[in-house]
Amino acid sequence: MAVPVLPCFKHSTFYLTMPASPALRCFRAASFGRLFAVSAVFATFSTIAAPPPEAGDPMPLPMATAQPLSSTAEQIFTQARPRLLQIRTLLIAAQKQSSIGSGFLVGADGFALTNYHVVSQYALEPQTYQLDYLAPDGTRGRLQLHAIDIANDLAVVRLEPSDNADGAQPPRDHFTFNPSAVAGALPKGERLFAMGNPFDLGFTIVEGTYNGLVENSYQPRTHFTGALNPGMSGGPAVTADNRIAGVNVAKQFGGDLVSFLVPAAAAHALVEKARHSEAMSQAGVREAIREQLDAWQSGFFAALQEEGFRAASFGPYRAAESSAAWFNCWARTNSGTSTKLRVLINDASCDTRTALFLANNMSSGQANLSHTYMKSIDLNVLQFATLVSGRMQPSLMFGPRRRYTPQQCYENFLAPDDAHPNRPVLRVTWCARAYRDFPGLYDVAVAAVTQDNSKEALISRLSLTGVSYPNAIAFAERFLNTLEVSR
Repeated sequence: MAVPVLPCFKHSTFYLTMPASPALRCFRAASFGRLFAVSAVFATFSTIAAPPPEAGDPMPLPMATAQPLSSTAEQIFTQARPRLLQIRTLLIAAQKQSSIGSGFLVGADGFALTNYHVVSQYALEPQTYQLDYLAPDGTRGRLQLHAIDIANDLAVVRLEPSDNADGAQPPRDHFTFNPSAVAGALPKGERLFAMGNPFDLGFTIVEGTYNGLVENSYQPRTHFTGALNPGMSGGPAVTADNRIAGVNVAKQFGGDLVSFLVPAAAAHALVEKARHSEAMSQAGVREAIREQLDAWQSGFFAALQEEGFRAASFGPYRAAESSAAWFNCWARTNSGTSTKLRVLINDASCDTRTALFLANNMSSGQANLSHTYMKSIDLNVLQFATLVSGRMQPSLMFGPRRRYTPQQCYENFLAPDDAHPNRPVLRVTWCARAYRDFPGLYDVAVAAVTQDNSKEALISRLSLTGVSYPNAIAFAERFLNTLEVSR
């Protein structure tokens, strides 16, 4: 399992690659062991013979012969097994695996599909890692990277050609796409079958249900009610006719059988694009990621701007929340938590369910807006100011220093003006850091606290990841200009 993708108040979504660290493997296997034991083992009903009837006893009604729990799954797996791959990222210096995931053949010429996050270490650092595959029959070999789609977390790889004089690939059995799935026309409730190699225990098949696209999500994901586990990332999810309906990508931690697939349409499009492509160089990979991130964030923040803001009240203050349906909002209060409350604190937070995986400990494409209203009950002015200042401190931006520049922060005051006469005086902190690997992209955090009252305050925060500087400035300016007070 890799890094959390979408942390929110109550649940987190996790990618399904498997780290090679024994300590992590044991911990995560223990955490998910019960779920895995239930989902990955296929039981069968056995027929229990009844004693023959005594003479004169009424003849019992005929009973249908008991069938396997899912003979369809058995047939699908038997047919699909030669098309499956375990994809391994190896540390070149040690020739030991660093992470593992799954993949599957989509062409007779050796093209295969998986998740980008399964191959990300190799994609960004081919001088340190190599990409190998292991087939169910024990065949091993190297893989070449031919295409990536960061937004949909997909990658197309190709089994390296044999040592034949002409370098030709022997024809390989492979999956095809379900046309209804590619068209987005699968009926909700259709049975799907997901395959992969969970916890490096061997290839398995899991039955589940297609539940359409996740609602209120900017990035399309298919909701799959079935048990996906670490190591199954990049594996296929197929319909009963053994055609591709999606690609395993993530699961929701804290929920039962809440898993996600990349829709078939995105997977089919990338495969078609990759069929006549050359293997990607490291420079080509980085350029493709930069171009895709730039295009994605431009569309994302343009959509945010177009959706606009709605006003929310916090005591005498009014502040902005996004009107976009793909923001997930939560609220909490300390009211009622103590018999002698000294300060009232109400929090509201909205964040996107969207995040783009770039590398371990590095994700992009998220937006978060939060507001904290504080009102003193029996604190003096100094005590209240100290409490507010403590909560106003800039948020630390975590991540490997080789991926990001150091965080830099600036502070200033923003006063009301003719265009915004109801805006209170604000103390504003702006923090930003740049992506070392992808010039022109930044993580930005903005915090503003009202300065108009010694007993009440509103702290408003905006956090954006993987954004261009012009988009960050435009969005932050609009966010700050929505803050108002009425007294």
